[in-house]
Amino acid sequence: MNFTEFPLNNNVAEAINDLGYTIATPIQEKAIPVLIDGKDLVGCAQTGTGKTAAFAIPIINHIHRIVGSGKKRKQIRTIVLAPTRELAIQIAENFEALSKYTQIKTYVIYGGVNMQPQINALKEGVDVLVATPGRFLDLYKQNFIKTDAMHQLVIDEADLMLDMGFINDVRKIIKLTPENRQTLMFSATMPMGVRELADEFLSNAIYVAVNDSASTAQNISQKVYLVEKEDKKKLLKHVIENLQLKNVLLFTRTKQGADNVVEFLQKEGYKADAIHGDKSQSTRLKILDDFKNKQIDILVATDVASRGIDIQQLPFVINYDIPNIPEIYVHRIGRTGRAGETGLALSFVGRDEKTYWQEIEKLIRLQVKTVKDNPYPWREPNPNAKKDFRTKKTGVNTTTTKKKNTSNSKSRKSDTSKKNKKRWY
Repeated sequence: MNFTEFPLNNNVAEAINDLGYTIATPIQEKAIPVLIDGKDLVGCAQTGTGKTAAFAIPIINHIHRIVGSGKKRKQIRTIVLAPTRELAIQIAENFEALSKYTQIKTYVIYGGVNMQPQINALKEGVDVLVATPGRFLDLYKQNFIKTDAMHQLVIDEADLMLDMGFINDVRKIIKLTPENRQTLMFSATMPMGVRELADEFLSNAIYVAVNDSASTAQNISQKVYLVEKEDKKKLLKHVIENLQLKNVLLFTRTKQGADNVVEFLQKEGYKADAIHGDKSQSTRLKILDDFKNKQIDILVATDVASRGIDIQQLPFVINYDIPNIPEIYVHRIGRTGRAGETGLALSFVGRDEKTYWQEIEKLIRLQVKTVKDNPYPWREPNPNAKKDFRTKKTGVNTTTTKKKNTSNSKSRKSDTSKKNKKRWY
């Protein structure tokens, strides 16, 4: 469906055209008409499917009709909740780009930075407020956020909100907003907690889903290396050198793991850095900019931090650690192969991660090709070594037992003999 087919204001349509958008993605095609009609919506779509524009376009179109030339006093008319700072910033940038020919003002607030600039911006007036839940509640309690004029509430990445323990904060925020609001909820997966939240707070919501969480893009080539855990770093070096990889997004399960991989890569002479929750916001943004500008060849990230990464031309993804939730694998490799480009996703499966990998292949309904040319494959255990040990151990124990039994038997005979002799005397 072409964007010209949607009933959009000319100012909004012009911004869409400037961004080079012509054909709507499946989630945009399904969601935009529903949202223009003012209905509540629950959207399920993977990262990289254009879901931010799917809700930003109809929201901007709605607010522009109210704000017009900008003479009206700035009041918060839309609140967008996002789980991470990076994602909140990315959403705000999308709103700013799509509202460039309007008088709509977008502002983003998040924790980990000085509150005062955020307070000043809120006092000046904001139309669209993008926020992480914690910082929103902090500023609301201080009376710097007013929701009286609010019409739309967007809860983005609801499944991650659930995983990160933000659901209680989200519930509080929902209760602080007007009952006649239009509520939009987007999620990459639809776990029970998200469904319950939707049933509780949305009114006659329309459910739309595209690219279910089990599907992986056909333009992404997937390969797996079966490698011992202690050999993963050596394999990583081998793969980077042999395939001449650059512009790589590498995933680890933990923040400490990310730092360890970066330390190894830097010692080997590679330009690498990591983003995760222990680094300051300014540091994370600088690292991300350096990666986008190709000043860093390998960006190591945890799953939570990666939700804010939006890079159109990302050729390589490496799963250094295999996620224990199969759907996360789909989200990870969905970072590559965007906008019609091809991508390569490599996975390093340790013996201890075999079960995780089996669950992933079951979910995606695909047996991923195992790389045979692997200098560090799983080392098959020696079956004889274990058997010999058991035999030896059994033999020793048996012999010892027999000796003990023989000794005890002699002792018992001796005692019996002595007792009998005593009786005769």
